[in-house]
Amino acid sequence: MTDSKRVALVTGASRGIGAAIARRLARDGFTIVINFAGRVSEAEKLAASIEEAGGQALTAQADVSDPQAVARMWDAAEAAFGGVDILVNNAGIMRLAAVAAADEAVVDGQIAINLKGPINMMRLAAQRLRNGGRIINLSSSVVGLYQPTYGVYAATKAGVEALTHVLSKELRGRNITVNAIAPGPTTTALFLEGKPQASIDQLTKLAPLERLGQPEDIANTVAFLAGPEGGWINGQVLRANGGIV
Repeated sequence: MTDSKRVALVTGASRGIGAAIARRLARDGFTIVINFAGRVSEAEKLAASIEEAGGQALTAQADVSDPQAVARMWDAAEAAFGGVDILVNNAGIMRLAAVAAADEAVVDGQIAINLKGPINMMRLAAQRLRNGGRIINLSSSVVGLYQPTYGVYAATKAGVEALTHVLSKELRGRNITVNAIAPGPTTTALFLEGKPQASIDQLTKLAPLERLGQPEDIANTVAFLAGPEGGWINGQVLRANGGIV
């Protein structure tokens, strides 16, 4: 899968894990569609850096919770490159609250981006992804840790894992694999935001490897599933978390 004509669409790719995934897949020879919601300058800088390194990239602004915006993004990718081969559902938000304290913004916002977004993307991927392609969803190792205040977030990610298993069976006959990656604590703005240093230090010690994950750790796992060595993995959830669960 090093043919530069193969196209990878990465949602939420302007920074953090998504940007690391986009850079890694570009190095592996994929043309990259960089989806973003609001960070125009960061997405454009990422696209420029990929092209300066000899790759090819297109930025595509779309709110993944909006089915019409998602459809327009797929149209743009197909118009530019003829089709999409790899979908990485990375876009997500995290708003922590105890279940009893979770207001409508906490519930609806996370369901819209973390669950409805992947549904919108997978629905179109099931119709439009080229045969032999890959769908790689980002879950989270909080599905398994079940920590207080992570309830709504974990519920959205559990839904993504269920969809992963189901869609892998529904795409029988098209040689398309569907898998999920469940990162543990990873040094991104999404993870670090609002956490006191003591909490970060505690999370650092959870894994037997005694460090936080790096965005590149997750990007390497995506690259494995997107590449030829990952072709026999299907309908699975890989917990890339250093062993915390």
